[in-house]
Amino acid sequence: MNLRTSKALAAALLLVAAASCTDTTVEPTSTISEANVFNDPAAYQMFIARLYAGQPQHPVARALAPAIQPFGIKHEYLAEIIDGMQMDLSQNRYLDFDALEQYCHRVAGVVGLLAASIFGYRDERTLAYAHTLGLAFQLTNIIRDVGEDSRKGRIYLPLEDLRRFGYAEEDLFSSRYNPAFIEMMRFETARAWSYYKRAEETLPREDRKAMVAAEIMRAIYSTLLRKIEDSNYNVFSAPPQLSKPYKLYIAFKTWIGNRVGT
Repeated sequence: MNLRTSKALAAALLLVAAASCTDTTVEPTSTISEANVFNDPAAYQMFIARLYAGQPQHPVARALAPAIQPFGIKHEYLAEIIDGMQMDLSQNRYLDFDALEQYCHRVAGVVGLLAASIFGYRDERTLAYAHTLGLAFQLTNIIRDVGEDSRKGRIYLPLEDLRRFGYAEEDLFSSRYNPAFIEMMRFETARAWSYYKRAEETLPREDRKAMVAAEIMRAIYSTLLRKIEDSNYNVFSAPPQLSKPYKLYIAFKTWIGNRVGT
């Protein structure tokens, strides 16, 4: 691993550490601290402003600051994550897929763009790959967490889809596992698969090695989605999960395949 790769990995890990703190639902808070800065839009906005003003104060910001210019980490990408956090604070329903896709773009798609910038790319199509893959990951999270989110009073599945399959909000809040739910989840899963397929087809060959970390995540998340399918979409009682050893196995297998070009 050369010096640039090592620095890229360190910067990516910092970015993922920051972004992963926003992966859970954002809830209102009355205090701002180092612990909750990534779950509070106002605190996160200040985090970004200080970072780009050359006055980082948060430990993650101080560690990330040296990577901003070398890796082209754009201010507007980090700012879009704030918009996604604001969406979580202001709404708990999405009328249609266009609205949900905008949310996924803000909380996951831009993370993919940031990661691509950090790891480096030669072909501009790699940005489309990274963005599409981020959307696929978020759609997978939404499918996996349908039950958990509904217990919090949140529905990320587009309401137009619930109506299409004759599955009411009350059914979701009651964790009703029936044929209508199965058909709806089959539809949602097929849509997620279309994003994985599009991402895979978009990644240029010359950037495959640079995107090995993203490819490892693609392998892990697509395996999770397949496991959800194998459970016949029963995500209410025990959402399908992958064990850490199995994730490590997938990561190693994908890394080897990436190295030898398979």
